[in-house]
Amino acid sequence: MIVLAPYDPAWPSRFAAARAEILSACGGLVIEVHHIGSTAIPGASAKPVIDMMPVVRRFEDGAACVAPLQVLGYQSRGEHGIAGRYYFVRGTPRSHQLHLFAADHPEVERHLLFRDYLRAHPDERVAYERLKRGLAAKFGDDRQAYAAAKTPFCDRIDHLARAGREHG
Repeated sequence: MIVLAPYDPAWPSRFAAARAEILSACGGLVIEVHHIGSTAIPGASAKPVIDMMPVVRRFEDGAACVAPLQVLGYQSRGEHGIAGRYYFVRGTPRSHQLHLFAADHPEVERHLLFRDYLRAHPDERVAYERLKRGLAAKFGDDRQAYAAAKTPFCDRIDHLARAGREHG
């Protein structure tokens, strides 16, 4: 079941703890870990899963992170539908997920622009929450349909965020 929780002020500290574990476990291979997704947007309701994006210099460096991340309890799911991504989940029910990319992967910039745009535009954050609540009610536990139905909104925000970056 897709469940959205009200914003939890503990989410940033849960991210910080997980970030520290990841950086320690992966040595110098991970150059940064970003908090992404709705749990990274103050005030936003979200599925209570800490979304993180570890970044490595080269795609090949991600392979060397698989075993250390598994020791931390992350299950590797391979690319999971996105070429160039290492995807991991942790917890039952899921509490964390990782989208590990090389620094030059276009998804890195896209995730950060999306997050930052919603942080800076509360009206769009509220619209996104309304959309997610409606879709969660409509699609129940069909995560793929839920995600697909969010795509037009997310594409619009991606466009606005890129345009703002180019003109700002």
